[in-house]
Amino acid sequence: MKYISNSREETFELGRSFGMNAGPGDIICLDGDLGAGKTVFAAGFAAGLGIRDVVASPTFTIIREYEGGRLPFYHFDVYRIEEPEEMYELGYEEYFFGEGVCLIEWASLIDELIPESAKRFIIKRMPEKDEDFRSIETED
Repeated sequence: MKYISNSREETFELGRSFGMNAGPGDIICLDGDLGAGKTVFAAGFAAGLGIRDVVASPTFTIIREYEGGRLPFYHFDVYRIEEPEEMYELGYEEYFFGEGVCLIEWASLIDELIPESAKRFIIKRMPEKDEDFRSIETED
């Protein structure tokens, strides 16, 4: 399935719509270049779960936990992970196989740890069309 976003707001709303339909144990994988809109999508996703906190990229902390929505939300940014084995130190299995929802930015960097049931999105900037234009593809 391919979605088109013409603005940050549309990317946020697409994320929100997927968050509204997320269930316990869901894992959402996001890939795309720097500045593609992964964190905007993640913020929308969190809003769809009913989380009111400001969602920022956990680039330096690797993971941020959000409570207060209808499900716990675990937001990973694995850009700084050098080897997938580093995820064991974070106790990733408790998050991936728990009752919350995980969203992983740069998921392809830890691909061998991602369950097959995960939903994958690739976000691409297309500045030749417009600076805010995004193509968001999933394997539906």
